[in-house]
Amino acid sequence: MTQVLPAPDRLKMDAAEVGAFIAAAFPGIPLARQPRVVLASPGHVRLQLTPDDGNLRPGNIVSGPTLMGLADHAAYALVLAHIGPVAMAVTSSLTYHFLRACEPMVVSADARLLRLGRRLAICDVRLWTLDAERPVGQASVSYALPG
Repeated sequence: MTQVLPAPDRLKMDAAEVGAFIAAAFPGIPLARQPRVVLASPGHVRLQLTPDDGNLRPGNIVSGPTLMGLADHAAYALVLAHIGPVAMAVTSSLTYHFLRACEPMVVSADARLLRLGRRLAICDVRLWTLDAERPVGQASVSYALPG
């Protein structure tokens, strides 16, 4: 039997399906606190998070753990969109660069697929608020895929 490999140019789940799957997989996180998957296309997803007081640090800026979590969430959504509803795809590495302070407003995360293999997916994630050309952070995220 021939194994069908995941393909970076084909989606197995759309934005709504990815969002619903993640919400069901993490029932302990209230929907209002979860990022929303607003776009899914081959090789790309976009998520948005509206930070609340629990996401802020002193200085009234979005906290580092919130931003890193959003980057990881975006990479997970990107991987799921391409491989389907596989809960046990897991983060194997995440490197985050803080580029500027993130004001408490809607934060968008654009995740792009750099490589999708049989056992590993590598993603680039850019976070931004008002202007995608002025990112607040950038992450390189690798996901180990169950096999």
